[in-house]
Amino acid sequence: MNWDTRLIHDGQAPDPLTGAVNVPVYLTSTFAETAPGQAKGYVYSRTGNPTRAALERVLGRLEGGVGSLAFGSGLAATSALLMAYPNGSRIVAGDDLYAGTWRLLQVARTHGVRVDFIDTSDLANVRAALESTPKTDLLYLETPTNPLLKVTDLRGAIALARSRRTRVAVDNTFASPVLQRPLELGADVVVHSTTKYLGGHSDLIGGALVFRSKPLLEKYRWYQNTQGGVPGPLDCFLVLRGIHTMGLRVRAHCANARKVAGFLSKHPRILRTLYPGLPGHPGYDVARRQMDDFGGMVSAEVRGGLAVAKRVVRRLKVFTLAESLGGVESLVNVPALMTHRSVPKELREQQGIRDGLLRFSVGVEDASDLVADLRQALQ
Repeated sequence: MNWDTRLIHDGQAPDPLTGAVNVPVYLTSTFAETAPGQAKGYVYSRTGNPTRAALERVLGRLEGGVGSLAFGSGLAATSALLMAYPNGSRIVAGDDLYAGTWRLLQVARTHGVRVDFIDTSDLANVRAALESTPKTDLLYLETPTNPLLKVTDLRGAIALARSRRTRVAVDNTFASPVLQRPLELGADVVVHSTTKYLGGHSDLIGGALVFRSKPLLEKYRWYQNTQGGVPGPLDCFLVLRGIHTMGLRVRAHCANARKVAGFLSKHPRILRTLYPGLPGHPGYDVARRQMDDFGGMVSAEVRGGLAVAKRVVRRLKVFTLAESLGGVESLVNVPALMTHRSVPKELREQQGIRDGLLRFSVGVEDASDLVADLRQALQ
């Protein structure tokens, strides 16, 4: 089946009990057993819930994995992922990451895990990092990255990791499975904040891990049940509902982002525009090879630094000043004061996250209205 058909039908047959076209929301904490230790499939909703099971089945199929596990947030999913790496482990991660992930990796350091941050958009850095020690347990990638939209060659990075017997996890939140499927390129685990493009309407919080192998899936199923950071059934239902329109939405996000990026790249008040779909972007060729389109996220740095950036976001009328991304509405965020405020200023600036940087989650409104809003705000 083609994508738009799969998003509605793949793994989403009508409910066998009632014939309901949409998966029912099973609002129950516990399930009756036929005898002690004998259940009809579910025992307690932390361990498993029919609505959550439906979401996990669909996410696994869309990413081309053997299955998935849903969590109460993207950070809960990432936290569960890191539970498998105890004192003495080594993790190599990209140097431009969602700040929540960066914070979790700082926590891992306090537990005796060695964490090294590198620019993974250059495969020479990946090779050098993996060869610098006898063993690396995990290579953690974002592509495109948050908020600088750097692109990593997944095939190349995964091949290097394979040669060193290093597991690879890829945060695919910015791209979504509509645009990029890292498991098909050889990754072991895909991480999602289902809050974003999968849900798509800014009305839920959720996360997921998707797995390439059955043993890894079952290992983390134990962690999921032990940690307990699972989503409620209503949030799972909302993600399933969002998936139905994800193909339509993501194409609209991409089309609008191209127009927004094109406008910003030519505006005299913009110092630099970061979007993988611009031919001058360093990752343009790689993104064109491994993604079906370039995504709905655009970052741009205004001339004049933080003071000007604050004036611009105050003047915007269609773009809403807010954190998060991937919803139908357009959002703007100042990373230095919002999503990446917890990263020390010196480190932010060293990475290229300067005070004048704006991150746009381009929504599905009329593109001409978005460009007009940016034009008046930048005047």
